[in-house]
Amino acid sequence: MHPSTRSHFGLAILLAALSTLGPFSIDTFLPAMSAIGQSLAVSPLQMQQALTVYLLSYAVMMLWHGSISDAVGRRPVVLVTTLLFSLASIGCALADSLGQLLLFRALQGFCGGAGLVVGRAIIRDKLDGADAQRLMSQVTMLFSLSPAIAPVVGGWLFGAFGWHSIFVFMALIGLALFLMSWFALPETHHESARQPLKIKYLLANYWQVGRKREFQLLTAAVSFNFAGFFLYIPSAPVFLMQHLHLGPGQFLWMFGPAVSGIMFGAYLSGKMAGRVSQKDIVSRGYVVMFIAAGWNLLYNLLAPEAAMPWAVLPLALYTTGMSIAAPSITLNLMDQFPSLRGTASSLQGFFQTMMSSVVAGLIAPLVWGSPLSLAACMMVMLVLGFVFRMGYRRRVTGAHLER
Repeated sequence: MHPSTRSHFGLAILLAALSTLGPFSIDTFLPAMSAIGQSLAVSPLQMQQALTVYLLSYAVMMLWHGSISDAVGRRPVVLVTTLLFSLASIGCALADSLGQLLLFRALQGFCGGAGLVVGRAIIRDKLDGADAQRLMSQVTMLFSLSPAIAPVVGGWLFGAFGWHSIFVFMALIGLALFLMSWFALPETHHESARQPLKIKYLLANYWQVGRKREFQLLTAAVSFNFAGFFLYIPSAPVFLMQHLHLGPGQFLWMFGPAVSGIMFGAYLSGKMAGRVSQKDIVSRGYVVMFIAAGWNLLYNLLAPEAAMPWAVLPLALYTTGMSIAAPSITLNLMDQFPSLRGTASSLQGFFQTMMSSVVAGLIAPLVWGSPLSLAACMMVMLVLGFVFRMGYRRRVTGAHLER
């Protein structure tokens, strides 16, 4: 481990745990979706609303977590949201109708993204350059354990205690994170650097960040890159149980390889930090992603039927490339606004999560009918992400030439 990040490893663990709260609330819930729908007497399409509502509320609050933390500090935002998340999870466990479940899932979403947004800002508050990229990569590696563990935990809890236990477990996780943050999370955004919390001021900050073309291009690149993989998450019950004939307790067969790719890619990104330029790191990530998406498409074109393990191995390679590129793109994005990192992180998170909401609610149901259509959609998302990334590179190169 590099000396500059060894001393921050404890912080990396805490920030990774806080960042997992939002994704954990999605992945733990997936194995029980069908059973929850049957218990509440609603259709699978109606149950999909529980995921879409969560993502929409998650996205909306992405606009506020960073800005509020810029105004009041990082610690208060994390403490309040982890506690409210626990209460919302108890509400989900006690829900006896779809309406009640959607209400509390929305409250979960409002709170679930704070750790991710504020965590990024904390990293940039404390570190710069290659050191920040190394810590970001450490957090990504630890954070990536969540999608592998969550479906297994959710499937086991569902099988042993019923679906209500999944939300009780989420409440306990939120409470544990509240206590860990209370005792161990430092305040890195000091009063002298804070921005006033005024609606007019916030809107002006969002306008300042959102109107910058470099921000738009980088955010679109990250969002479409991630969408190429995220497409498989809301599609997992159909992809795994119908196309690959696996059971609710076997979601690890998809999430395990994908998460291994995320961890390996983040590790490689951290190793390259300071040795390879950020531009070249991102380029290498795209090469890996295109190989993976091409493999996925070719396999599903030629194979008579999707089968393990070939149907999921391209996902592992894709997430490897995605995690090689993501830390550098994210740091490029946040470095556009040194005094508004929380706001920039919030706005980027908002657009990425809105994209995920569209994928979960509209695109995934249209393409999950066959593995080939899923693979084709992955390639389309990746191509769009690459186009936006190249747009950013052309703009940056042009600006340097003008000087």
